[in-house]
Amino acid sequence: MNIQHIRNKLEQQKGQRMQIEKNIAEAKTNLDSLEKDLREHEQAREIIRAVGLKTQEMLQYHIGDITSLALESVFDDPYMLTAEFVQRRNKTECDLRFVKEGTEMEPLSASGGGAVDVAAFALRIASWSMAHPRTRNTILLDEPFKHLKGEKANLRVLEMVRQLSRKLNLQIIMVSDERIPREDIIANADKVFETKIRKGITQVHGTNQSHKNID
Repeated sequence: MNIQHIRNKLEQQKGQRMQIEKNIAEAKTNLDSLEKDLREHEQAREIIRAVGLKTQEMLQYHIGDITSLALESVFDDPYMLTAEFVQRRNKTECDLRFVKEGTEMEPLSASGGGAVDVAAFALRIASWSMAHPRTRNTILLDEPFKHLKGEKANLRVLEMVRQLSRKLNLQIIMVSDERIPREDIIANADKVFETKIRKGITQVHGTNQSHKNID
């Protein structure tokens, strides 16, 4: 066998060995980098999990407690509202339940419409208060308590709306029919507008708290 050929073959193999050693070194470097990235991602995931749990706790307070307080302010024997966060289809969803005497139930099927109206109103206010940035401090409502029965409950809900409006500096414009004496409506609102249709023409009259008519 030609010695030169053997030398060339040896040099070729040396070159291949050097390339393999270089590839191994690069692979080790990449492995170290990937292991570092993995540790950082695991730490980030743990931080996200902790923040998520804290956020859920805050949401449970704002959603559950605030809504339950609203229900307590209107009804003598109120439901409590619970908010439970569950994983479905790789997404976090919130299940809302009414609770009374330790029994959970679906709000729409287990309670009167009045309780659902009050809960829906409170949820809307809670959602607005948590928004960042917030929208303009004005909320329009079209008969939000149309299923609420009884003069006592309707008077209480009007007082609740007034208190929330003042505490949150929130302007609430609400369309409603008369379920309580007009004097009580006027006393709990900054301004009341009454609409009537006469001969096909809509007429609007405004009344402030001093009972002075504004045409």
